[in-house]
Amino acid sequence: MVTIVFEAHGTTFDNEEHLSSGHYDIELSPLGVKQSKELGQRYSVDSFDAIFTSDLKRALTTAEIAFGNKFPIIKDPRLRECDYGDLTQHPSEEVDMEKIERIREPFPNGESYEQTTTRVKSFLIDLLKNYDGKRVLIIGHRATQYGIENVINNKPLEELVATPFKWQPCWTYQLSEIK
Repeated sequence: MVTIVFEAHGTTFDNEEHLSSGHYDIELSPLGVKQSKELGQRYSVDSFDAIFTSDLKRALTTAEIAFGNKFPIIKDPRLRECDYGDLTQHPSEEVDMEKIERIREPFPNGESYEQTTTRVKSFLIDLLKNYDGKRVLIIGHRATQYGIENVINNKPLEELVATPFKWQPCWTYQLSEIK
């Protein structure tokens, strides 16, 4: 069994402008830098066998600011946000209205939530194989968490994408098998 602690990346300039970044590689805002430092403080007495992030700057930078070289930080593109294709950097409200329609059907010139979940599932299969008995932190995006929730807790993507995101300091999962 792998214990997974999931955290969302810090706030970006796009988040503050209410734009959906998708695969656009946006920087953390000053608020995001502050949140990343607070993340490190929250876990100052904790231990992780590894920290996994997507390969997008906002997730990787969050990990680097929070933990420096205290734990191994491993980038994995399978943990990326959904590719919104032609809707990348469009207003979040516009993208949010499309999400339920994009569970199976990809965003124009992008990907679907089934595709993002397939990526995350592939990551989780490797994680269980290579980190069984370990405790890891994943810093990712909404699509990352949708995939984790779908694979581990069997929550339908329809429910996940329709539920408004509510930030909290951590989500914990126990990964013991993948169906």
